[in-house]
Amino acid sequence: MELRRLGRTDLQVPPICLGAMMFGDQIDEPESHRQLDACFERGVNFIDTAEMYTIPPKPETQGESERIIGRWVSSRRVREKVIIASKVIGRSGFTYLRNGAETRLTRNQIFTAIERSLQNLQTDYIDLYQTHWPDRRAQMFGSSLYGYVHYDEPGAPIEETLGALDELVKQGKIRHAGVSNETPYGVMRHLQSADKNDLPRIVTIQNAYNLLNRTFENGLAEIALEEHVGLLAYSPIAQGVLTGKYLQGAKPKGSRGELFGRLGRYEKPGADDAIEHYLNLAKQFDLSPAVFAMAFVTSRPFVTSNIFGANGESQLDQIFQSLNVDWTEEMEKAVNEVFARFQSPCP
Repeated sequence: MELRRLGRTDLQVPPICLGAMMFGDQIDEPESHRQLDACFERGVNFIDTAEMYTIPPKPETQGESERIIGRWVSSRRVREKVIIASKVIGRSGFTYLRNGAETRLTRNQIFTAIERSLQNLQTDYIDLYQTHWPDRRAQMFGSSLYGYVHYDEPGAPIEETLGALDELVKQGKIRHAGVSNETPYGVMRHLQSADKNDLPRIVTIQNAYNLLNRTFENGLAEIALEEHVGLLAYSPIAQGVLTGKYLQGAKPKGSRGELFGRLGRYEKPGADDAIEHYLNLAKQFDLSPAVFAMAFVTSRPFVTSNIFGANGESQLDQIFQSLNVDWTEEMEKAVNEVFARFQSPCP
Protein backbone atom coordinates (compact mmCIF):
# COMPACT_ATOMS: atom_id res chain seq x y z
CA MET A 1 0.00 0.00 0.00
CA GLU A 2 1.12 3.55 -0.73
CA LEU A 3 2.43 5.33 2.33
CA ARG A 4 2.52 9.08 2.94
CA ARG A 5 4.85 11.07 5.13
CA LEU A 6 3.35 12.59 8.28
CA GLY A 7 4.44 16.22 8.14
CA ARG A 8 8.23 16.54 8.26
CA THR A 9 8.58 13.46 10.48
CA ASP A 10 9.97 10.06 9.56
CA LEU A 11 6.58 8.46 10.23
CA GLN A 12 4.81 6.97 7.21
CA VAL A 13 1.03 6.44 7.27
CA PRO A 14 -1.44 4.80 4.87
CA PRO A 15 -3.66 7.04 2.70
CA ILE A 16 -6.76 6.03 4.67
CA CYS A 17 -7.23 5.96 8.45
CA LEU A 18 -9.82 4.11 10.54
CA GLY A 19 -11.92 6.61 12.46
CA ALA A 20 -13.18 5.17 15.74
CA MET A 21 -15.64 7.79 16.90
CA MET A 22 -18.60 5.36 16.66
CA PHE A 23 -16.86 2.60 18.62
CA GLY A 24 -18.74 1.92 21.83
CA ASP A 25 -22.26 2.99 20.83
CA GLN A 26 -23.43 2.52 17.24
CA ILE A 27 -20.60 0.01 16.74
CA ASP A 28 -20.17 -2.47 19.60
CA GLU A 29 -16.85 -3.92 20.74
CA PRO A 30 -16.94 -7.22 18.77
CA GLU A 31 -17.69 -5.37 15.52
CA SER A 32 -15.08 -2.72 16.36
CA HIS A 33 -12.46 -5.45 16.79
CA ARG A 34 -13.52 -7.07 13.49
CA GLN A 35 -13.00 -3.73 11.74
CA LEU A 36 -9.63 -3.23 13.38
CA ASP A 37 -8.58 -6.76 12.34
CA ALA A 38 -9.76 -6.24 8.75
CA CYS A 39 -7.94 -2.92 8.43
CA PHE A 40 -4.73 -4.24 9.99
CA GLU A 41 -4.71 -7.25 7.64
CA ARG A 42 -4.92 -4.85 4.66
CA GLY A 43 -2.14 -2.58 5.86
CA VAL A 44 -4.37 0.16 7.29
CA ASN A 45 -2.61 0.51 10.64
CA PHE A 46 -3.57 4.15 11.33
CA ILE A 47 -6.36 4.63 13.92
CA ASP A 48 -7.96 7.91 14.99
CA THR A 49 -9.85 8.40 18.25
CA ALA A 50 -10.34 11.09 20.94
CA GLU A 51 -10.84 11.48 24.66
CA MET A 52 -14.50 12.49 24.17
CA TYR A 53 -15.48 9.57 21.89
CA THR A 54 -17.85 7.73 21.41
CA ILE A 55 -20.15 10.03 19.44
CA PRO A 56 -22.67 11.36 20.31
CA PRO A 57 -20.75 12.47 23.40
CA LYS A 58 -22.19 11.57 26.80
CA PRO A 59 -20.74 10.75 30.22
CA GLU A 60 -21.73 7.07 30.09
CA THR A 61 -19.64 6.30 27.00
CA GLN A 62 -16.84 8.89 27.28
CA GLY A 63 -13.49 7.24 26.55
CA GLU A 64 -15.03 3.95 25.44
CA SER A 65 -13.60 4.29 21.93
CA GLU A 66 -10.09 4.54 23.36
CA ARG A 67 -10.73 1.63 25.72
CA ILE A 68 -11.97 -0.61 22.88
CA ILE A 69 -8.84 0.20 20.85
CA GLY A 70 -6.66 -0.39 23.91
CA ARG A 71 -8.13 -3.81 24.51
CA TRP A 72 -7.68 -4.73 20.82
CA VAL A 73 -4.05 -3.56 20.73
CA SER A 74 -3.29 -5.43 23.93
CA SER A 75 -4.97 -8.67 22.88
CA ARG A 76 -3.33 -8.65 19.42
CA ARG A 77 0.05 -7.46 20.78
CA VAL A 78 0.50 -5.00 17.89
CA ARG A 79 1.34 -1.72 19.63
CA GLU A 80 4.60 -1.20 17.73
CA LYS A 81 2.86 -1.96 14.43
CA VAL A 82 0.00 0.54 14.68
CA ILE A 83 -0.13 4.34 14.63
CA ILE A 84 -2.59 5.76 17.13
CA ALA A 85 -3.93 9.31 17.01
CA SER A 86 -6.05 10.81 19.78
CA LYS A 87 -7.27 14.28 20.77
CA VAL A 88 -7.76 16.57 23.75
CA ILE A 89 -10.77 18.86 23.49
CA GLY A 90 -10.70 22.64 23.58
CA ARG A 91 -13.03 24.98 25.42
CA SER A 92 -16.45 23.38 25.88
CA GLY A 93 -19.33 22.80 28.24
CA PHE A 94 -18.56 19.07 28.51
CA THR A 95 -17.78 19.53 32.19
CA TYR A 96 -18.03 15.81 32.94
CA LEU A 97 -14.64 15.44 31.26
CA ARG A 98 -12.97 17.64 33.90
CA ASN A 99 -14.82 16.91 37.13
CA GLY A 100 -17.27 19.74 36.68
CA ALA A 101 -14.92 22.36 35.22
CA GLU A 102 -15.05 23.92 31.77
CA THR A 103 -12.64 22.13 29.45
CA ARG A 104 -9.64 24.19 28.35
CA LEU A 105 -6.35 23.64 26.51
CA THR A 106 -4.28 24.61 29.53
CA ARG A 107 -1.20 22.76 30.74
CA ASN A 108 -2.91 21.14 33.71
CA GLN A 109 -5.92 19.97 31.72
CA ILE A 110 -3.80 18.57 28.89
CA PHE A 111 -1.77 16.61 31.46
CA THR A 112 -4.99 15.27 32.99
CA ALA A 113 -6.37 14.27 29.59
CA ILE A 114 -3.22 12.52 28.36
CA GLU A 115 -2.93 10.32 31.44
CA ARG A 116 -6.51 9.10 31.06
CA SER A 117 -6.06 8.48 27.33
CA LEU A 118 -2.84 6.52 27.91
CA GLN A 119 -4.64 4.40 30.49
CA ASN A 120 -7.61 3.86 28.19
CA LEU A 121 -5.38 2.89 25.27
CA GLN A 122 -3.17 0.64 27.44
CA THR A 123 -0.04 2.25 26.04
CA ASP A 124 2.89 4.35 27.20
CA TYR A 125 2.72 6.77 24.27
CA ILE A 126 0.41 8.19 21.59
CA ASP A 127 1.86 8.65 18.12
CA LEU A 128 -0.15 11.77 17.22
CA TYR A 129 -1.84 13.92 19.86
CA GLN A 130 -4.13 16.64 18.55
CA THR A 131 -6.10 19.53 19.96
CA HIS A 132 -9.69 18.66 19.02
CA TRP A 133 -10.68 22.26 18.39
CA PRO A 134 -9.31 25.69 19.34
CA ASP A 135 -9.48 27.01 22.88
CA ARG A 136 -10.31 30.46 21.55
CA ARG A 137 -13.88 31.04 20.43
CA ALA A 138 -14.13 30.57 16.65
CA GLN A 139 -16.66 29.58 14.00
CA MET A 140 -16.63 25.80 13.55
CA PHE A 141 -18.71 22.88 12.33
CA GLY A 142 -20.56 24.79 9.62
CA SER A 143 -21.40 27.90 11.65
CA SER A 144 -19.87 30.21 9.02
CA LEU A 145 -22.60 29.61 6.42
CA TYR A 146 -24.04 33.10 6.80
CA GLY A 147 -20.78 35.01 7.01
CA TYR A 148 -17.83 35.59 9.28
CA VAL A 149 -18.30 36.61 12.90
CA HIS A 150 -15.35 37.80 14.98
CA TYR A 151 -15.13 36.85 18.66
CA ASP A 152 -12.75 38.77 20.89
CA GLU A 153 -12.11 35.78 23.17
CA PRO A 154 -8.49 34.63 22.73
CA GLY A 155 -8.64 31.56 24.96
CA ALA A 156 -5.63 29.80 26.47
CA PRO A 157 -2.38 31.00 24.87
CA ILE A 158 -1.18 28.76 22.06
CA GLU A 159 2.27 28.98 23.65
CA GLU A 160 0.90 27.36 26.81
CA THR A 161 -0.76 24.57 24.84
CA LEU A 162 2.36 23.88 22.77
CA GLY A 163 4.50 24.12 25.88
CA ALA A 164 2.48 21.36 27.51
CA LEU A 165 2.77 19.23 24.38
CA ASP A 166 6.52 19.89 24.36
CA GLU A 167 6.79 18.49 27.90
CA LEU A 168 4.84 15.40 26.83
CA VAL A 169 7.15 14.87 23.85
CA LYS A 170 10.19 15.11 26.10
CA GLN A 171 8.57 12.66 28.54
CA GLY A 172 7.99 10.22 25.68
CA LYS A 173 4.21 10.24 26.15
CA ILE A 174 3.49 11.62 22.67
CA ARG A 175 5.54 11.49 19.49
CA HIS A 176 3.98 14.28 17.42
CA ALA A 177 1.38 17.05 17.76
CA GLY A 178 -1.43 18.18 15.50
CA VAL A 179 -4.52 20.37 15.41
CA SER A 180 -8.12 19.80 14.39
CA ASN A 181 -10.99 22.04 13.26
CA GLU A 182 -8.52 24.89 12.81
CA THR A 183 -8.45 27.98 10.63
CA PRO A 184 -5.56 29.31 8.50
CA TYR A 185 -4.90 31.90 11.20
CA GLY A 186 -4.80 29.25 13.91
CA VAL A 187 -2.49 26.96 11.97
CA MET A 188 -0.02 29.73 11.19
CA ARG A 189 -0.05 30.92 14.81
CA HIS A 190 0.86 27.39 15.91
CA LEU A 191 3.70 27.24 13.39
CA GLN A 192 4.94 30.72 14.26
CA SER A 193 4.92 29.98 17.97
CA ALA A 194 6.71 26.67 17.49
CA ASP A 195 9.46 28.26 15.40
CA LYS A 196 9.88 31.24 17.70
CA ASN A 197 9.88 29.33 20.98
CA ASP A 198 11.45 26.01 19.94
CA LEU A 199 8.21 24.12 20.63
CA PRO A 200 6.74 21.11 18.80
CA ARG A 201 5.81 21.86 15.21
CA ILE A 202 2.34 20.59 14.36
CA VAL A 203 2.46 17.92 11.66
CA THR A 204 -1.23 17.60 10.71
CA ILE A 205 -4.53 19.44 10.44
CA GLN A 206 -7.64 17.29 10.98
CA ASN A 207 -10.56 19.13 9.37
CA ALA A 208 -13.74 18.17 7.57
CA TYR A 209 -13.25 17.83 3.81
CA ASN A 210 -15.51 16.31 1.17
CA LEU A 211 -17.34 17.06 -2.07
CA LEU A 212 -19.86 19.23 -0.18
CA ASN A 213 -17.23 21.05 1.87
CA ARG A 214 -14.04 22.10 0.09
CA THR A 215 -13.40 25.14 2.30
CA PHE A 216 -10.01 23.65 3.26
CA GLU A 217 -8.85 24.71 -0.19
CA ASN A 218 -9.32 28.38 0.73
CA GLY A 219 -6.03 29.05 2.51
CA LEU A 220 -5.36 25.84 4.40
CA ALA A 221 -4.43 23.74 1.37
CA GLU A 222 -1.60 26.12 0.50
CA ILE A 223 -0.36 26.03 4.09
CA ALA A 224 -0.56 22.23 4.13
CA LEU A 225 1.63 21.92 1.04
CA GLU A 226 4.08 24.75 1.72
CA GLU A 227 4.55 24.02 5.44
CA HIS A 228 4.26 20.20 5.23
CA VAL A 229 1.30 20.07 7.60
CA GLY A 230 -0.96 17.63 5.79
CA LEU A 231 -4.70 17.25 6.07
CA LEU A 232 -6.23 14.36 7.93
CA ALA A 233 -9.61 14.66 6.25
CA TYR A 234 -12.64 13.65 8.28
CA SER A 235 -16.20 13.11 7.00
CA PRO A 236 -15.10 12.20 3.43
CA ILE A 237 -18.61 10.87 2.76
CA ALA A 238 -20.20 13.71 4.73
CA GLN A 239 -21.57 11.46 7.49
CA GLY A 240 -23.10 9.22 4.83
CA VAL A 241 -24.98 12.09 3.19
CA LEU A 242 -23.04 11.67 -0.09
CA THR A 243 -24.46 8.15 -0.51
CA GLY A 244 -27.84 9.78 -1.11
CA LYS A 245 -29.57 7.88 1.69
CA TYR A 246 -30.71 11.05 3.46
CA LEU A 247 -32.10 12.88 0.41
CA GLN A 248 -35.37 14.76 0.94
CA GLY A 249 -35.12 14.23 4.68
CA ALA A 250 -35.07 10.41 4.62
CA LYS A 251 -33.74 8.66 7.75
CA PRO A 252 -33.08 4.97 6.96
CA LYS A 253 -33.62 2.63 9.89
CA GLY A 254 -30.41 1.90 11.77
CA SER A 255 -28.53 4.79 10.17
CA ARG A 256 -26.67 7.34 12.26
CA GLY A 257 -29.17 9.97 11.14
CA GLU A 258 -32.09 7.89 12.40
CA LEU A 259 -30.41 6.88 15.66
CA PHE A 260 -28.76 10.14 16.68
CA GLY A 261 -29.72 12.93 14.26
CA ARG A 262 -26.77 15.37 14.27
CA LEU A 263 -26.85 15.86 10.48
CA GLY A 264 -27.39 19.60 10.64
CA ARG A 265 -24.06 20.41 9.01
CA TYR A 266 -25.24 18.66 5.85
CA GLU A 267 -28.85 19.84 5.83
CA LYS A 268 -28.10 23.22 4.33
CA PRO A 269 -29.75 25.11 1.43
CA GLY A 270 -28.67 23.63 -1.92
CA ALA A 271 -27.17 20.50 -0.40
CA ASP A 272 -29.65 18.04 -1.92
CA ASP A 273 -29.18 19.48 -5.41
CA ALA A 274 -25.39 19.19 -5.14
CA ILE A 275 -25.67 15.64 -3.76
CA GLU A 276 -27.83 14.53 -6.68
CA HIS A 277 -25.27 15.88 -9.15
CA TYR A 278 -22.45 13.99 -7.42
CA LEU A 279 -24.57 10.82 -7.34
CA ASN A 280 -24.98 11.16 -11.11
CA LEU A 281 -21.22 11.54 -11.54
CA ALA A 282 -20.58 8.37 -9.53
CA LYS A 283 -23.02 6.51 -11.75
CA GLN A 284 -21.40 7.97 -14.86
CA PHE A 285 -18.02 6.58 -13.79
CA ASP A 286 -19.53 3.24 -12.73
CA LEU A 287 -18.63 3.68 -9.06
CA SER A 288 -20.72 3.55 -5.91
CA PRO A 289 -21.30 7.01 -4.42
CA ALA A 290 -19.23 6.16 -1.33
CA VAL A 291 -16.29 4.88 -3.39
CA PHE A 292 -16.43 7.97 -5.60
CA ALA A 293 -16.53 10.36 -2.63
CA MET A 294 -13.67 8.57 -0.87
CA ALA A 295 -11.49 8.46 -3.98
CA PHE A 296 -11.93 12.20 -4.53
CA VAL A 297 -10.63 13.04 -1.05
CA THR A 298 -7.75 10.55 -1.08
CA SER A 299 -6.55 11.90 -4.45
CA ARG A 300 -5.94 15.44 -3.14
CA PRO A 301 -2.23 16.35 -2.98
CA PHE A 302 -2.63 18.07 0.39
CA VAL A 303 -4.28 15.04 2.06
CA THR A 304 -1.98 12.94 4.23
CA SER A 305 -4.70 10.45 5.20
CA ASN A 306 -8.44 10.14 4.71
CA ILE A 307 -10.33 9.25 7.92
CA PHE A 308 -13.33 6.99 7.38
CA GLY A 309 -15.98 5.37 9.53
CA ALA A 310 -17.84 2.23 8.53
CA ASN A 311 -20.85 0.44 9.97
CA GLY A 312 -20.65 -3.17 8.83
CA GLU A 313 -18.66 -5.26 6.39
CA SER A 314 -20.27 -3.92 3.20
CA GLN A 315 -19.39 -0.33 4.05
CA LEU A 316 -15.85 -1.34 4.95
CA ASP A 317 -15.48 -3.17 1.63
CA GLN A 318 -16.40 0.02 -0.24
CA ILE A 319 -13.73 1.93 1.65
CA PHE A 320 -11.10 -0.57 0.54
CA GLN A 321 -12.45 -0.48 -3.03
CA SER A 322 -11.82 3.26 -3.17
CA LEU A 323 -8.07 2.61 -2.96
CA ASN A 324 -8.22 0.92 -6.36
CA VAL A 325 -9.75 3.94 -8.12
CA ASP A 326 -7.47 5.71 -10.58
CA TRP A 327 -8.64 9.32 -10.26
CA THR A 328 -8.59 10.64 -13.82
CA GLU A 329 -8.52 14.08 -15.41
CA GLU A 330 -12.03 13.37 -16.68
CA MET A 331 -13.25 12.80 -13.12
CA GLU A 332 -11.50 15.94 -11.94
CA LYS A 333 -13.08 18.04 -14.67
CA ALA A 334 -16.54 16.62 -13.98
CA VAL A 335 -16.30 17.24 -10.24
CA ASN A 336 -15.05 20.79 -10.71
CA GLU A 337 -17.90 21.58 -13.09
CA VAL A 338 -20.36 20.63 -10.34
CA PHE A 339 -18.29 22.54 -7.78
CA ALA A 340 -18.34 25.65 -9.95
CA ARG A 341 -22.12 25.59 -9.75
CA PHE A 342 -22.69 24.67 -6.09
CA GLN A 343 -19.38 25.52 -4.36
CA SER A 344 -19.39 24.26 -0.73
CA PRO A 345 -23.02 24.20 0.44
CA CYS A 346 -22.07 22.48 3.71
CA PRO A 347 -18.95 24.24 5.08
